[in-house]
Amino acid sequence: MDSQLLTLIELQAFDTRLAALEAEAARLPAQIEAIHAALASAKKALDALKTKVDSTKKDLRTKEKDLEVVTAKRQKAEARLWEVKNNTEYSAVLAEIEAIKQEKGKGEEEILALMELQEKLAVDVREAEAQFKRREAQAQQDEAVVRKKLAQVEQELAVVRGERDSRARELPRPLLTDYDKILRARGGVAVVAVNSAAVCGGCRVGIRPQAIQELKAAQNLMICESCGRYLYWQEPA
Repeated sequence: MDSQLLTLIELQAFDTRLAALEAEAARLPAQIEAIHAALASAKKALDALKTKVDSTKKDLRTKEKDLEVVTAKRQKAEARLWEVKNNTEYSAVLAEIEAIKQEKGKGEEEILALMELQEKLAVDVREAEAQFKRREAQAQQDEAVVRKKLAQVEQELAVVRGERDSRARELPRPLLTDYDKILRARGGVAVVAVNSAAVCGGCRVGIRPQAIQELKAAQNLMICESCGRYLYWQEPA
């Protein structure tokens, strides 16, 4: 096989590997960001639950103070029973006391409901905190795995780029320039095989019989008349 063709084939293998590694190197940081985003979302949910606990405590304190006010109103109203001078006033005070009783009863129910909610939320917060700690530990482990993989990919990228550059220097500058141009124009594939199906491995257009013989001889560089990629013959497995 022509030495320049062999170099082009090897260069294509390097560039294919580089493309895969670069895609992986671009994907892994996004994976780390997704881990951070998921953990941040879990933290936000936990914080929202704690905020609800604080709000419930505040509401409970407010209701308890309101109940104290209502209790004081009832005491004053009951004290007035001893001051009334006729049945009309007495009935009015009794009606006021009854209304205060209902208000007090409603306040006590609301306080009880808030206390029950507070107990439930306290349990929910403990469970959420425990779950968040587990998720945080898992996220740290997952991130460590991804960062290790990223370091390996970046290290391999450096090695493959070095090998690729070393191999590329074996080609004449015009040929290398042409190869790079085709590589960019044809989606990262500048060198393709032709097998017994007698079609270009890049564009799938048929190759002329005479060209097939020349490919088999592998004495000169050949380019697909359709897509412009470099061609080489691949013997059946």
